[in-house]
Amino acid sequence: MAITLLWILCAILILLGLAGTVLPVLPGTVLVWGGILLGAWIDDFTRVGVTTLVVISVLAVLAWGLDYVAGLMGAKRAGASKLALLGAAAGTVIGLFMGLVGVLFMPLVGAAAGEYLAQKDQTRAVKVGVSTWVGIMVGLIAKVVLAFIMVGIFLAALLI
Repeated sequence: MAITLLWILCAILILLGLAGTVLPVLPGTVLVWGGILLGAWIDDFTRVGVTTLVVISVLAVLAWGLDYVAGLMGAKRAGASKLALLGAAAGTVIGLFMGLVGVLFMPLVGAAAGEYLAQKDQTRAVKVGVSTWVGIMVGLIAKVVLAFIMVGIFLAALLI
Protein backbone atom coordinates (compact mmCIF):
# COMPACT_ATOMS: atom_id res chain seq x y z
CA MET A 1 0.00 0.00 0.00
CA ALA A 2 2.76 2.47 0.91
CA ILE A 3 4.62 1.74 -2.35
CA THR A 4 1.45 2.45 -4.33
CA LEU A 5 1.06 5.79 -2.57
CA LEU A 6 4.67 6.66 -3.33
CA TRP A 7 4.16 5.84 -7.04
CA ILE A 8 1.03 8.01 -7.03
CA LEU A 9 3.06 10.83 -5.45
CA CYS A 10 5.75 10.30 -8.10
CA ALA A 11 3.14 10.63 -10.88
CA ILE A 12 1.56 13.69 -9.25
CA LEU A 13 4.94 15.43 -8.96
CA ILE A 14 5.72 14.73 -12.61
CA LEU A 15 2.29 15.90 -13.80
CA LEU A 16 2.45 19.04 -11.66
CA GLY A 17 5.94 19.64 -13.03
CA LEU A 18 4.76 19.33 -16.62
CA ALA A 19 2.00 21.84 -15.86
CA GLY A 20 4.61 24.04 -14.19
CA THR A 21 6.66 24.23 -17.36
CA VAL A 22 3.91 26.50 -18.69
CA LEU A 23 2.63 28.01 -15.44
CA PRO A 24 5.38 30.01 -13.76
CA VAL A 25 3.73 29.65 -10.35
CA LEU A 26 5.00 26.05 -10.18
CA PRO A 27 8.69 25.15 -10.39
CA GLY A 28 8.08 22.84 -13.35
CA THR A 29 11.43 21.26 -14.05
CA VAL A 30 12.23 20.87 -10.38
CA LEU A 31 8.96 19.03 -9.77
CA VAL A 32 9.51 16.75 -12.78
CA TRP A 33 13.05 16.04 -11.57
CA GLY A 34 11.80 15.43 -8.02
CA GLY A 35 9.13 13.01 -9.23
CA ILE A 36 11.69 11.13 -11.30
CA LEU A 37 14.12 10.99 -8.38
CA LEU A 38 11.33 9.67 -6.16
CA GLY A 39 10.48 7.02 -8.75
CA ALA A 40 14.10 5.95 -8.98
CA TRP A 41 14.33 5.76 -5.19
CA ILE A 42 11.09 3.74 -4.91
CA ASP A 43 12.59 1.22 -7.35
CA ASP A 44 15.84 1.23 -5.32
CA PHE A 45 17.68 2.74 -8.33
CA THR A 46 17.63 -0.63 -10.12
CA ARG A 47 15.99 0.39 -13.40
CA VAL A 48 16.66 4.11 -13.16
CA GLY A 49 20.31 4.23 -12.20
CA VAL A 50 22.89 6.90 -11.57
CA THR A 51 23.74 7.44 -15.25
CA THR A 52 20.08 7.97 -16.16
CA LEU A 53 19.63 10.34 -13.22
CA VAL A 54 22.72 12.32 -14.21
CA VAL A 55 21.40 12.71 -17.79
CA ILE A 56 17.98 13.77 -16.47
CA SER A 57 19.60 16.17 -14.00
CA VAL A 58 21.65 17.81 -16.76
CA LEU A 59 18.48 18.22 -18.84
CA ALA A 60 16.71 19.74 -15.82
CA VAL A 61 19.49 22.28 -15.25
CA LEU A 62 19.54 23.08 -18.98
CA ALA A 63 15.76 23.62 -19.01
CA TRP A 64 15.94 25.81 -15.91
CA GLY A 65 18.76 27.89 -17.41
CA LEU A 66 17.05 28.27 -20.78
CA ASP A 67 13.93 29.52 -19.09
CA TYR A 68 15.81 32.51 -17.69
CA VAL A 69 18.36 33.12 -20.43
CA ALA A 70 16.07 32.97 -23.49
CA GLY A 71 14.01 36.02 -22.56
CA LEU A 72 17.13 38.00 -21.76
CA MET A 73 18.71 36.98 -25.05
CA GLY A 74 15.63 38.16 -26.96
CA ALA A 75 15.70 41.46 -25.11
CA LYS A 76 19.43 41.87 -25.57
CA ARG A 77 19.18 41.13 -29.28
CA ALA A 78 16.78 44.04 -29.63
CA GLY A 79 19.03 46.28 -27.52
CA ALA A 80 16.62 46.50 -24.59
CA SER A 81 17.27 48.95 -21.81
CA LYS A 82 17.42 47.97 -18.14
CA LEU A 83 13.94 49.44 -17.73
CA ALA A 84 12.67 47.08 -20.43
CA LEU A 85 14.11 44.10 -18.54
CA LEU A 86 12.56 45.33 -15.31
CA GLY A 87 9.29 45.88 -17.18
CA ALA A 88 9.35 42.32 -18.52
CA ALA A 89 9.95 40.98 -15.00
CA ALA A 90 7.13 43.14 -13.59
CA GLY A 91 4.86 42.07 -16.45
CA THR A 92 5.58 38.44 -15.66
CA VAL A 93 4.64 38.92 -12.00
CA ILE A 94 1.48 40.86 -12.87
CA GLY A 95 0.62 38.24 -15.48
CA LEU A 96 0.56 35.56 -12.77
CA PHE A 97 -2.65 37.11 -11.46
CA MET A 98 -4.26 37.24 -14.90
CA GLY A 99 -4.20 33.57 -15.85
CA LEU A 100 -2.50 31.95 -18.81
CA VAL A 101 -3.08 34.87 -21.19
CA GLY A 102 -1.51 37.24 -18.68
CA VAL A 103 1.45 34.95 -18.15
CA LEU A 104 2.03 34.70 -21.89
CA PHE A 105 1.57 38.35 -22.87
CA MET A 106 2.23 40.59 -19.87
CA PRO A 107 6.03 40.22 -20.21
CA LEU A 108 5.67 41.72 -23.72
CA VAL A 109 3.59 44.61 -22.36
CA GLY A 110 6.00 45.16 -19.47
CA ALA A 111 9.10 45.13 -21.68
CA ALA A 112 7.50 47.52 -24.17
CA ALA A 113 6.36 49.86 -21.39
CA GLY A 114 9.80 49.83 -19.76
CA GLU A 115 11.52 50.53 -23.07
CA TYR A 116 9.09 53.34 -23.85
CA LEU A 117 9.79 54.93 -20.47
CA ALA A 118 13.52 54.69 -21.14
CA GLN A 119 13.61 55.86 -24.78
CA LYS A 120 10.27 57.57 -25.49
CA ASP A 121 10.22 55.80 -28.87
CA GLN A 122 7.05 53.82 -29.50
CA THR A 123 8.41 51.83 -32.46
CA ARG A 124 11.51 50.79 -30.52
CA ALA A 125 9.40 49.90 -27.49
CA VAL A 126 7.21 47.57 -29.56
CA LYS A 127 10.31 45.98 -31.15
CA VAL A 128 11.90 45.36 -27.75
CA GLY A 129 8.63 44.04 -26.31
CA VAL A 130 8.12 41.60 -29.18
CA SER A 131 11.78 40.45 -29.14
CA THR A 132 11.62 39.86 -25.39
CA TRP A 133 8.35 37.94 -25.80
CA VAL A 134 9.77 35.80 -28.62
CA GLY A 135 12.77 34.96 -26.42
CA ILE A 136 10.49 34.02 -23.54
CA MET A 137 8.35 31.83 -25.82
CA VAL A 138 11.43 30.08 -27.26
CA GLY A 139 12.62 29.41 -23.69
CA LEU A 140 9.17 28.13 -22.71
CA ILE A 141 8.98 25.75 -25.68
CA ALA A 142 12.52 24.48 -25.01
CA LYS A 143 11.66 23.94 -21.33
CA VAL A 144 8.50 21.99 -22.19
CA VAL A 145 10.35 19.83 -24.73
CA LEU A 146 13.18 19.11 -22.29
CA ALA A 147 10.71 18.22 -19.52
CA PHE A 148 8.98 15.71 -21.81
CA ILE A 149 12.36 14.28 -22.81
CA MET A 150 13.18 13.86 -19.10
CA VAL A 151 9.91 12.00 -18.53
CA GLY A 152 10.49 9.90 -21.67
CA ILE A 153 13.95 8.85 -20.52
CA PHE A 154 12.54 7.99 -17.08
CA LEU A 155 9.69 5.92 -18.52
CA ALA A 156 12.03 4.17 -20.97
CA ALA A 157 14.37 3.25 -18.09
CA LEU A 158 11.45 1.94 -16.03
CA LEU A 159 9.85 -0.07 -18.81
CA ILE A 160 12.87 -1.46 -20.67
